[in-house]
Amino acid sequence: MAKALSGKFRAKQIKLLLFDVDGVLTDGKIFVFPAPAGSGQTAGGRAFNPEDQGGFGLISHTMIEAKGFHAHDGAAISLARLAGIETGLITKRISETVALRARDLKLEHVHQGIQDKLTCFEGILKQAGLRASEAAFVGDDVIDLPVMRNCGLAIAVANARKEVKRESHLVTAHSGGEGALRDAIEYILEAQGKLKRVVSEYICERSPKKSKA
Repeated sequence: MAKALSGKFRAKQIKLLLFDVDGVLTDGKIFVFPAPAGSGQTAGGRAFNPEDQGGFGLISHTMIEAKGFHAHDGAAISLARLAGIETGLITKRISETVALRARDLKLEHVHQGIQDKLTCFEGILKQAGLRASEAAFVGDDVIDLPVMRNCGLAIAVANARKEVKRESHLVTAHSGGEGALRDAIEYILEAQGKLKRVVSEYICERSPKKSKA
């Protein structure tokens, strides 16, 4: 109970939500397909790693790396934006699929190819002009722990490794790729008393016509 109360208190301070990709925004599975003959497609590569910090990505003219994302998480990003919360990802892998999804979701902070996530996290805080206590991070594996230990609200997804769950303030009800990010965002917005308002605004944006009585 004390841990839950601590999580709610911490969630009230959050102005920035960052998250890992594989195992959080996805279920952790990585699909590699042969590219259609003559397509000239490239799966991932250094082009998606501006920091060039040694992340891992598939570089091939004959293979395509694919991942699956959940629509509920995409809607959650929109809810966070309506609430004034910035969002972004920090991931070790380099993937064109992730770059496309990040653009689709209009994430403010996109960092691929990152091995030292804590240094990247500190750079994002400086850029955003925020304190560590105002940032949350959603992770699933031990590489996420340095950030989770230094942010205001550490969130583990349901499928996270036990070491990660042990050091988190919240464990989501859903697993990565199955709406875990939605759980995290709704938890934060509910703690801040914004959830009902932003859901209403989200619905009105997409259904502006008033229902007939």
